[in-house]
Amino acid sequence: MPWIQAIIDTNPAQTDVLEDLLIAIGAQAVTMRDGANQPIYEPKLGTTPLWDNVVLIALFDAEDPVDSQMERLAEIYKEELELDFPSYKLELVEDKDWVREWMDKFKPMPFGERLWICPSWLEPEDANAVNLNLDPGLAFGTGTHPTTALCLKWLDQAQLEGKTVMDFGCGSGILGIAAMLLGAERLYGIDIDPQAILASDENTSRNKVDASLASFYLPEDAPEVQTDLVLANILSGPLVELKDSILSYLKPGGELVLSGILASQAQTVADAYSADCDHIVVTEEDGWVRICAQKRI
Repeated sequence: MPWIQAIIDTNPAQTDVLEDLLIAIGAQAVTMRDGANQPIYEPKLGTTPLWDNVVLIALFDAEDPVDSQMERLAEIYKEELELDFPSYKLELVEDKDWVREWMDKFKPMPFGERLWICPSWLEPEDANAVNLNLDPGLAFGTGTHPTTALCLKWLDQAQLEGKTVMDFGCGSGILGIAAMLLGAERLYGIDIDPQAILASDENTSRNKVDASLASFYLPEDAPEVQTDLVLANILSGPLVELKDSILSYLKPGGELVLSGILASQAQTVADAYSADCDHIVVTEEDGWVRICAQKRI
């Protein structure tokens, strides 16, 4: 089915009313994107900030009279709101097999010497490697972001045999499951999102990890355990705020791997853990960092 998209340059003050009006004239979907290369990495809790320049993209059935609908919308905008309608353009969107288009973007990816992440619809490139089967889904974490990649590369070279692991903020379960496939003995995972618990359980089963050895919990249900390794790939703010909770799951002398941290935030996070940890090492990739440390004995 062919589509027409209306691409509108606007600002945060007008996005809500524009979205409502576009839906009212027949838009099937309305999305927003950054119009001025102004990324928002870590909004304050309870807030939904927008960029200073916002691009709204409204998708219409190509058989709709989109030209006249947009002209009428501009008139309503002027008459009712006494505002000039923002500049916009209309584009024909090529009809594609969007599921196939989406699937084609994901390929097997290596992380170090042993570990690969492979989507379910493709055969592993190296059948003898440690292949973690993972599809993009309900929860964050497919290996494509530098923060996850940094952690996976660390796990690939780590000695994990017989170790217990806590995946703090487990998302899709990718880090903890990778640790299990690479030799860890027992996995615990925690996340505040129930969808993450479901996704982690599903990915555990898909990768044939013994469910009795891998358990995922909401924070209020988590057991009081101490592990040999804690992985926490979240954001710098929560890493600092939840430091005591994160460290409570780590044995004295245990290893800590933190990520989800911008390079500009690395010193703040490292300083927060310096009172309790030794051997702090910061590794940067594409503007993001991984912090490794050992809990003080």
